[in-house]
Amino acid sequence: MGEGAITTTVPTGAATDVEDLARFRVSDLCELLETFLDPEQVAEVYKAYLFAAEAHEGQHRMSGEPYIFHPLAVARVMAEMRMDAKSIVAAILHDTMEDTHVDKARVVAEFGEEVAELVDGVSKLTHLKFQSKAEAQAENFRKMMLAITRDLRVILVKLADRLHNMRTLGVMRPDKRRRIAKETLEIYAPIAQRLGMNAVRRELEQLGFAALYPRRYRVLAEAVAKARGNRKEVLQKIENAINVRLQEAGVEARLASREKNLHSIYKKMKQKRLPFAEVYDVFAFRLVVRDVDTCYRMLGLMHNLYKPVPGRFKDYIAIPKANGYQSLHTVLFGPHGIPIEVQIRTEEMDRVAESGIAAHWLYKAGDSESSRAQARAREWLKGVLEIQQSAGNSIEFLENVKVDLFPEEVYMFTPNGDILELPRGSTAVDFAYAVHSDVGNTCVAAKIDRRLAPLSTQLESGQTVEIITAPGARPNPAWLAFVVTGKARTSIRHYLKNLQRDEAVNLGRRLLDKALAPALTLDEVPPERIEALVKELNLSGLDSLLADIGLGNRMAQLVARRLGAREDDAGSPADTRPLAIKGTEGMVLSFAKCCNPIPGDPVVGVPSAGRGLVIHREACRNVAEYRDKPDKWIAVEWTPEPGSEYPVAVRIQTANKRGALASIAAVIADLGSNIDNVSFDERDGTSTTITFTVSTQGRRHLAAMMRRLRRIPEVMKISRAKG
Repeated sequence: MGEGAITTTVPTGAATDVEDLARFRVSDLCELLETFLDPEQVAEVYKAYLFAAEAHEGQHRMSGEPYIFHPLAVARVMAEMRMDAKSIVAAILHDTMEDTHVDKARVVAEFGEEVAELVDGVSKLTHLKFQSKAEAQAENFRKMMLAITRDLRVILVKLADRLHNMRTLGVMRPDKRRRIAKETLEIYAPIAQRLGMNAVRRELEQLGFAALYPRRYRVLAEAVAKARGNRKEVLQKIENAINVRLQEAGVEARLASREKNLHSIYKKMKQKRLPFAEVYDVFAFRLVVRDVDTCYRMLGLMHNLYKPVPGRFKDYIAIPKANGYQSLHTVLFGPHGIPIEVQIRTEEMDRVAESGIAAHWLYKAGDSESSRAQARAREWLKGVLEIQQSAGNSIEFLENVKVDLFPEEVYMFTPNGDILELPRGSTAVDFAYAVHSDVGNTCVAAKIDRRLAPLSTQLESGQTVEIITAPGARPNPAWLAFVVTGKARTSIRHYLKNLQRDEAVNLGRRLLDKALAPALTLDEVPPERIEALVKELNLSGLDSLLADIGLGNRMAQLVARRLGAREDDAGSPADTRPLAIKGTEGMVLSFAKCCNPIPGDPVVGVPSAGRGLVIHREACRNVAEYRDKPDKWIAVEWTPEPGSEYPVAVRIQTANKRGALASIAAVIADLGSNIDNVSFDERDGTSTTITFTVSTQGRRHLAAMMRRLRRIPEVMKISRAKG
């Protein structure tokens, strides 16, 4: 049921009064609809009202009013947007499939497939069980977003529904009020902004802010009311100066002063750590003119009237925002140095700026701007669909879409001159994934304005970015630390999950073969025995079982016992040979940071749930408790030629003499090692203890390094650190 509603039963005698009152309200709606819909369409809306009133009969909202008032109010919001008849019918019916005995088949029979799909897209997943509220919210959001990709009108009904719920939020319990307000500010207001519906977005933000932070809202509202009186004179002076300049130039324009809403003021104060006076001491104006040429002419007039602030001009007409928004933005030094923000746009651009994708229905014939807003919305939703296909679960999907909902854009060029829009803070890796998932997965370097740059470089508007790829390259887990876009994050995680699974299956097979030896190998186990165990453990197949073993979720010895339990195996000696490791097994084999094992160290493997096999030194204190529990660890040994390099901590006590640190670093570099980290542990008047984390190929390499370091005169003591 929509927020703010509970089902209660009303006495039979009250039905007539309720019906009369509701009919009075629906007549208002029909009167509004008659201004832009055909009579047959208005009749269809009225039929939907009668259907919904019957379905919701006996239900009340928390405010005590009949429930039908809510669908009517949602329909009114849609009517004010001048939406089509089917959208308004869906708005009236939007809670029937969720909260009443009405099912989809009946809606199809009464109002057709199109309306039923719209209603179904808005309805929550009420019949499924979820482990938590967060999972339920995420799954409902995923379902709604998938419905939107099929029909954009689903989100318009949902936004209208949320808007009326926010307007009537006062009757809710404080905790529920805060939860709904938080969800509105985090999800629905950003969606409205992403779709260019600024009027809806502003109201959702204002109502959400008031419900989530009532005291802050009240303090800011009082401060604005107090400061407003002092601004009137300055505001009038600026307006007069602009009007005089317009008359002199003979330009027709609609001039309006704009006042930031309280949520925008609060957000700016918080993000930029500014006092109220500095945020509110900005005068904002909007100039709406006839055509694009006049927009640029007006920009020149404004820059002649007041000096522009360098670096504060943005041309969203030449390069529109991702949601289709177009306008010229400039900041000027006004009287007494007061900052003045000016937006210049055409009437058409102004309509799209306020209504976004709803303008497509509001102004249908030949409106290129609203069609462009629709196209951009569909482009964004196409990206959302890609995120959904790669996301592991609904919570991950919700988090990644949230990232895409706050996109202060930057604009980059491909080498061919195409423009790509990305959120502020995006890196070269985000750019690569925006071009194509395959480009992102195989990128190895980037050229920014023809110069090589690290993949983690944050991009700025106007740059030309070229991505260099290599056929054998693959995503690096470290990229997740700096990518910004939901598509990049989801694609990297999806690739790594598949990669990790393959590696886990391979390691699991090796561990299970070792646990089964010498009696038999996995290939010799009868298939029916494997199938029986897989079915008993409720897994999809042998690979899932092997992946579980490789990821440390199941012990190979226990699985082997159940697979290899044969009478003639009872006296077979166990396989005591250690598992050989190279150190390059991938994501399912890792090295413990507590003891930093390196080739040549006696080591043991400890299965860790989700991480696979974690390698420790035998002498590590963290595995001491497992020594008497052979089922908790696995004997491992290094292959004769292990690959890669391994970090190891070396503690050096050195005399406090100039150049000591440089001498130590030179020796380490001379032996082909890198210094990954340096920390100063103890320091007194004569000596300093320094811990270096260096890369090494094994114990022999480390021993050679320590011998060379001992020869440095300033080195007083050297040892391998335990952690």
